[in-house]
Amino acid sequence: MKNWLLCGALLLTFGVCASTQTQQPKKKKLLFIGEVKGFEHDSVSHAMATIEKLGQQSGLWDTFLRTDSELLTKQKLGNNAKNLDYFDAVMFYTTGELDLNDDQKAALLSFVKDDGKGFLGTHSATDTFYKWPEYGEMIGGYFNDHPWGQVHLTVNVEDRAFPATKHFPASFPFYDEIYQFKEPYSRDKLRVLMSVDPSSVDLSNPRVHRTDKDFAITWVHQYGKGRVFYSSLGHREEVWDRPDIQQMWTEGVKWAMGMTEGDATPRPKPGN
Repeated sequence: MKNWLLCGALLLTFGVCASTQTQQPKKKKLLFIGEVKGFEHDSVSHAMATIEKLGQQSGLWDTFLRTDSELLTKQKLGNNAKNLDYFDAVMFYTTGELDLNDDQKAALLSFVKDDGKGFLGTHSATDTFYKWPEYGEMIGGYFNDHPWGQVHLTVNVEDRAFPATKHFPASFPFYDEIYQFKEPYSRDKLRVLMSVDPSSVDLSNPRVHRTDKDFAITWVHQYGKGRVFYSSLGHREEVWDRPDIQQMWTEGVKWAMGMTEGDATPRPKPGN
């Protein structure tokens, strides 16, 4: 009798284990584009390797690393190449006018807006496609100089409930190259998660173009059915090695892929 009970318990255990294994969620697919047609950032390859590592460590996504735009299409490709239909999100660390034709541009917009997939951009992704205004609307704004270059400053965390920023303190010191943005950047369209504490930078610098003291760093928004996550941090390779920044990107990728929820409702600047 004891032997029968033991066999039954073992069979039940194996059944639970097998069931658990079969219920493991399928890993998502992220296409990371590091194509450069403008300023050459030394940290592009390190950023790409870091995002790939985070996907492997979390077990949540596989990263496909490319320095060209071939896969940004919905056309069927040969030689085992994957098109946009294969992926759950696209990430850009890019500059300049990339080699996309009109069909590819329409495919990328549709991938996010109509298919409900994710788009992520880091640092100079906003220094990309100035001649394609629909891209600017999707990513949320265009680069408009970096008045202070690489600078020590204070980052204000405006949203400590969003999954990608809730682990940060309310404010913290940081050192990186900091951007300012121009249209179509608007808090009427975006939810800013992190911004520059204006008291921590020199506002008399002649390269400061914004008179409203609004220097966003990280934001999110809904683009049609899809989700867009952007952060300008990452000029320096060391930034990508910070555990808090890696956690931000892990949660940013998860949110963009629809694996977690976070409020992307636009809201005004705090204090306004």
